Amino acid sequence: MRTAILGANGYIGKHLAHFLAAHGCDVHSYGHRNEPGLPGLRYTPLDVREASAFKKLDTDVDLVFYLPGITGTIKGYDDYDNYIDVNEKGLLHLLDRLRRNRQHHTRVVYPSSRLVYKGQKNLPLTEDAEKEFKTIYALNKWFGECALRQYAEYFDIPFTIFRICVPYANLFEGAYGYGTVGFFLNKASSGNPISLYGTGEQKRSFTHVEDICRQIFQVVQDPQSRNNTFNIAGETYSLKEVADAIGRKFSVPTVLTPWPAIDEKLESGDTIFDSAKLENLMQNPLQNSFTTWLQTVA
Repeated sequence: MRTAILGANGYIGKHLAHFLAAHGCDVHSYGHRNEPGLPGLRYTPLDVREASAFKKLDTDVDLVFYLPGITGTIKGYDDYDNYIDVNEKGLLHLLDRLRRNRQHHTRVVYPSSRLVYKGQKNLPLTEDAEKEFKTIYALNKWFGECALRQYAEYFDIPFTIFRICVPYANLFEGAYGYGTVGFFLNKASSGNPISLYGTGEQKRSFTHVEDICRQIFQVVQDPQSRNNTFNIAGETYSLKEVADAIGRKFSVPTVLTPWPAIDEKLESGDTIFDSAKLENLMQNPLQNSFTTWLQTVA
């Protein structure tokens, strides 16, 4: 497959570029920095906030991955301009380029988020489960999904959406600092207690980043993935279970603290993914486990 990866310096983008190249894909990576985050791959600087920058994009590819993104909860209300520019307008710049070039064979692969769902206590969420948008970032992701469906219907630009819950692990050297597990690990490895709001009983689906890449790679090759949306498969744990496991590894406690009022309002509750739809297209989606991975963490 010929692939273009926008946002190749980010956490998912860097890992996906590495995985696809290792599995024989022709990978052209793009990012906003002048230098690539992953040496050895073809790389072009591209600022997705600028429509004119997309002239640099090679659209004669099978798949283009739109992975740039500004994440966060309360931060989105202070920095909404950048959230909209990168998370929404950047995607529209890409879709407009494909529309004007009439690149109907090029499919857009888009990572969405657990945050588009309304959390349900102990209830696995299918792709059609009720939606709720508590943050600017959640709105950005839902906008992206809706825009992809519109451009597929009106302009025949195909897409595949993958909703990701909680990724973890790092296949590269250096400090691990991404997301929930990264926060826990950075605290514990520095000898500091791991802090959690409330009881920490909220459940999530946790997926090793290598398994995320493998699921995406295999599912997009199935014709049924065209113009479709999938929950990424993972293992279910509560936040406290994960924090306690990491704490035991580094001999630090988990400290429960009261919710700040605004953070409690933004909390989504349990988000457990039902991944049956994805598992109908591939066998053994999970080849890593959280407990086995944690044993390897130094």
